[in-house]
Amino acid sequence: MYTLIDGKLVSQAVKDRVKLEAASITEAGGKITLAVIIVGDDPASRVYVNNKKKACEYVGFESIEYALPETVSQAELISLIEELNRREDVNGILCQLPLPKHIDKSAVISSISPLKDVDAFTAHNVGKIMIGDYDFLPCTPAGIMEMLSYYHIEVKGKRCLVIGRSDIVGKPMAMLLMHSNGTVTIAHSFTENLKELTLQADIIVVAVKKPRFLSADMIKEGTVVIDVGIHRMENGKLCGDVDFDSVKEKCSYITPVPGGVGPMTIATLMQNTLKAYRIQHKS
Repeated sequence: MYTLIDGKLVSQAVKDRVKLEAASITEAGGKITLAVIIVGDDPASRVYVNNKKKACEYVGFESIEYALPETVSQAELISLIEELNRREDVNGILCQLPLPKHIDKSAVISSISPLKDVDAFTAHNVGKIMIGDYDFLPCTPAGIMEMLSYYHIEVKGKRCLVIGRSDIVGKPMAMLLMHSNGTVTIAHSFTENLKELTLQADIIVVAVKKPRFLSADMIKEGTVVIDVGIHRMENGKLCGDVDFDSVKEKCSYITPVPGGVGPMTIATLMQNTLKAYRIQHKS
């Protein structure tokens, strides 16, 4: 019998914790502010930004949105970021991805101050994660680790498989599992005999952007399965990178889509923004 890992439940616990800490800062005369930049009118990006604004309102943060046209130049975007870097009343900066094709994502990310990089995407913060001496963690992998901890799922000594090697999820996810003493393997599009790896894994994190990619015949009994993907099918329903209905019958723990990893990403963003304030104010 499987246990459903409820991301909504865990994310609420994280947000409530942040809300409590933020209230003590506000009572002392402080104000925590997150600046969010969105370029263009991508519908998914708009949903994400709106959800982040709602989360800020819930925990007691100020949220400032900069909605820029898709035609904005890279120089203009970076100029805005540099202005926000200088502003003492802005604690965190988030530039919603994806960006239009004419803008170099790497150049934009590298222009964000590491002290305000609440997504933990800059090379400085990624390097600190590598050596295990970090200030901020990428929101999705950190949220997954929070869920594993909440459900008392032991990582130490376990065979952990991360399917997908993106800079945002796959690579940092592998590092965090390794920091928790898991034995980690990363699989990707060039991996041969993937099924051999999945059948050996105790914990599998799937982030491949392919609907229902992981099937029941690919896992052993009792595996912990974390589904990072989200897709809207032709019938309008959402599904993940895992074939949930079949896989759930063999695993010990599994995240649903929606309601699994997604809510944790935003909750961790709130946690990072609070930490940014504390670092900047040495509190």
